[in-house]
Amino acid sequence: MNNKLKTLAKGIADVSPLMIPVFPFGIIYGVIGMELGIGPYMTLGLSIIIFGGASQIVLLQLFSGGASSLVIFSSVGAVNSRHLLYGAVLSEHLSTLKLTWKIILSYVMVDQAFAVSNTYFKNNRKNENKHFHLLGAGFTCWTIWQISTILGIVLGSVVPEELGLSFTISLTFLALLINDFRKFKNIIVMSVSGIVATIGFNSIPFKAYIIVAALSALAVAALLTLMKSEEK
Repeated sequence: MNNKLKTLAKGIADVSPLMIPVFPFGIIYGVIGMELGIGPYMTLGLSIIIFGGASQIVLLQLFSGGASSLVIFSSVGAVNSRHLLYGAVLSEHLSTLKLTWKIILSYVMVDQAFAVSNTYFKNNRKNENKHFHLLGAGFTCWTIWQISTILGIVLGSVVPEELGLSFTISLTFLALLINDFRKFKNIIVMSVSGIVATIGFNSIPFKAYIIVAALSALAVAALLTLMKSEEK
């Protein structure tokens, strides 16, 4: 097995354990899409175009809640803003690639793929084909998500939202953030975001609770960073 295929297989193997909570996550998205009357083609189309997991759930939740188009797109943009950080973090490892490669990898750079590939890149800086790790991890996520979305579309109303599978949404991100729980400042930022979103779910006008929660967390993170810098 050449180095490219070996690295690709390594990416698939590394991200596979994180696919356990992703599968029911995709089913929920498919079911919700059908319940809202969006239709199978539109539901699957949004899944292929956006392909962001949480972004798609946010879009459907706000759409069903009657939020305005401006709030919906702003909220989805706020949720997806984390991908700007993903790109910035991995830029040093991907800077020598051609534009075509960068476009492909940016499409599949979802949370799970970033989590495993970032670690791999740090430990394998001299591997010229290390981007194949992200390719393998990313397309594994893409494949599992689309398959589970199609299954959710097929099941439709047979698997109601009340079944309780929605807990897998938070489980997906807990699996990625578990290492960050060891840092107290990270817990503070996460708690602020969660508390603001919970309180603001019904109290913040125009269903803009996601935007407010994200901005609140960023403000707290910036404040903690400045305080740490002053201490040094």
